[in-house]
Amino acid sequence: MTEQKLYEIALTLIPYIGVVNGKKLVAYCGGAEAVFCENKNALRQISGIHENIIKGIDSKEVMTRAEEEMMFIEKNGIKPLFYLDKDYPKRLQHCHDSPMMLYYKGNADLNAEKTVGIVGTRNITDYGRYVVEKLIEDLATDNVMIISGLAYGVDAAAHRAALKYDLATVGVLGHGMQTIYPAENRKLSTNMIEKGGILTEFVSGTQPDRENFPKRNRIVAGMVDCLVVIESALKGGAMITAEIANSYDREVFAMPGRVGDIYSEGCNQLIKTNKANLLVNAADIRYVMRWDVDTKVVAKQMRLFRDFSEDEKKVMDVFAENNVVHIDDIIIGTDLSPSKIASILLSLEFDGVLTALPGKRYQKL
Repeated sequence: MTEQKLYEIALTLIPYIGVVNGKKLVAYCGGAEAVFCENKNALRQISGIHENIIKGIDSKEVMTRAEEEMMFIEKNGIKPLFYLDKDYPKRLQHCHDSPMMLYYKGNADLNAEKTVGIVGTRNITDYGRYVVEKLIEDLATDNVMIISGLAYGVDAAAHRAALKYDLATVGVLGHGMQTIYPAENRKLSTNMIEKGGILTEFVSGTQPDRENFPKRNRIVAGMVDCLVVIESALKGGAMITAEIANSYDREVFAMPGRVGDIYSEGCNQLIKTNKANLLVNAADIRYVMRWDVDTKVVAKQMRLFRDFSEDEKKVMDVFAENNVVHIDDIIIGTDLSPSKIASILLSLEFDGVLTALPGKRYQKL
C-alpha cells in the first residue's frame, strides 16, 4: 500500500471535514498529501475551511488512526478506493456528496455495464420474495450487477437470488468491516465476496448506528442505473433511497401492491406521485432503460455515412477510453460551452452515434 493511500485515508478522518470540503481541499492543494503540507494561512482563505478542520489537519491522532486503518485493510484483504481512483464507481463519482473513500472486499467490477439496485422492507412477504427472485431470474440474461444494502428482508433476498442465478452482487454496509450486521447475513456476505463484494465508506470499528444507514442508502442510489423498490411502508430506508435516486437522476421502479397493505403503501405512493415507474416484470426495466433495443448495428451503419464536424470529433474523443461517459467529463474534456455540447449530443443521439443513459451519462454505440 502506498504512502499516498495513507494520506487519502487520513484526509477522511479529519474531524468536521465532510466530503464536500474534503474534495475542495484536494482540488485546491492538488492531492491528499498536499493538503497536509499546505500553508495553514492559505487554507484559511478557502471558503468553508474553518479552524477546527485546520487543527485536524495538524493532528497527530489523525495520522496514527490512518496507519491503524492501513494495517487493518492490509490484514483483511480490503481495497481502499479514493474518489479519484480509476476503480472507484464512476456512477457514484459524479454524485456531489459521494464518499471520498470506499473500502471494498470482493471480485466484481464496480463499474459493470449494467447495475440494478433492489431495496425494500425488512418485513418481506412470501409474495415479495417471489417477485424478487423472479425479477432477478429474468434479468440474468442481461448480466446485470445487483446492488443492495445487505439488510434483512428484500436486501438479503436480492443478494441470495443474484447468487442463485450467477449474477454479481454487491452489498453496501452501514458500518465498518470489522463485522457484518445483521449477523445472520455473515455467511451470505462471505458467499457474495466470491462473485461480487461488500462495500462501505466507514472505517473499521464504526458500529451499525442508526445515522449511518441513510449515508449507506445514498451509495446504493448512486451506484445504480436504476433502483427497484419491492414492498415498502410510507416511511423507511427504501423510501429514502428512492428519493435520493430521484435526486441523482436515476430511474426508479416500484412494484405495486394491494390497497391497505402497509408494505405496499410506499410503492403505491411512489407510482402515484410519478416518482417511480410501475414495475410488473423485467421487461418494464428493459423498456425504460432501452436495454431491449439493439441499436449497435444501426449505429455502425449510420457512422459509415456520417462525417463528424470538428466540434463533434472533440466530443467523440472523450469516448476513446470509455464507452459510457458522464456529461461532466465531456465538458472537462472539450473547450466547448455546455449549450454547444448539449446541441452536439442531441445531434449525435438522433443519428444513432450515442444514446442517453440515466444520470446524465452517454453511451457510444
